[in-house]
Amino acid sequence: MKPLIPALLLLVVGSAQAAPIAMEDQSQLKVPGKQAALQFTPPAEDELPANAFGKMVREGHALFVDTRRLMPEAVGNGMNCSNCHLDQGRMAHSAPLWGAYPMYPAYRKKNDKVNTFAERIQGCFQFSMNGKPPAADSPQMTALSVYAYWLSTKAPTGVEIAGRGYPEVAQPAGGYDFTRGQQVYREQCAICHGDNGEGQKVAGEYVMPPLWGKDSYNWGAGMHRINTAASFIKYNMPLGKPGSLSDQQAWDVAAWINRHERPQDPRLVEGSVEKTRVKFHANDGVNLYGQKVDGVLVGQGTGS
Repeated sequence: MKPLIPALLLLVVGSAQAAPIAMEDQSQLKVPGKQAALQFTPPAEDELPANAFGKMVREGHALFVDTRRLMPEAVGNGMNCSNCHLDQGRMAHSAPLWGAYPMYPAYRKKNDKVNTFAERIQGCFQFSMNGKPPAADSPQMTALSVYAYWLSTKAPTGVEIAGRGYPEVAQPAGGYDFTRGQQVYREQCAICHGDNGEGQKVAGEYVMPPLWGKDSYNWGAGMHRINTAASFIKYNMPLGKPGSLSDQQAWDVAAWINRHERPQDPRLVEGSVEKTRVKFHANDGVNLYGQKVDGVLVGQGTGS
């Protein structure tokens, strides 16, 4: 069989943006903590059948790791799905697909409705990708869903699996500090994501994604929540050294990243950042959207 193309373990934020941009959602059920013993291993590539199903799994995998190039009409920035869901959607504590797929349909507070898995993916395209979601019955959505289904082979349905989502990192007693966060960013993050959060490109394509600015996740992504970004960073970053930052450092650098501008929340209410905060952000975790930092209103967007 033709081998699956290895994916770089990239970062959308840390989502994100998501996250919004992340496939997990805590509206209905709590994500098991880091201390929980892993109980599930996704299937290996050599278990793929040599038939139409195996072909579609490969198609979904290709879309997942090369989203920007293969689905340019749906992606509004430089992101790939694998920027948030590391190791091609396999890595525990990085919103793995095998932990998400079996939990849908599920109620999500974000849109106050029961979402199918396809609708959950559409949200990723709208917010983390800052793009136009593909139709639920499109060939691309089918392939992405089949890839997630295959990774979930033999996983229990409707049961929280250890390793799903991002383990919660409680806010430190002293809160977060932008100055400390800037220092952590300079020392631990800038080497990959640039001094100004601009990411890195090779041959015109991002190999390390931007963390703020016009090509980052937008203000509607889950990763704009400081608590979500801190959890991702704590257990996945810096690349190759997960867990090396303290809880305080994770919160500080998440706050530093998410005080910067990015594309506007597509749900903008009547052109007003303040009204949009009241409707969508006031009770959405810890975030800076619609608040003033150093006298400047955060959430005005990048203008593109």
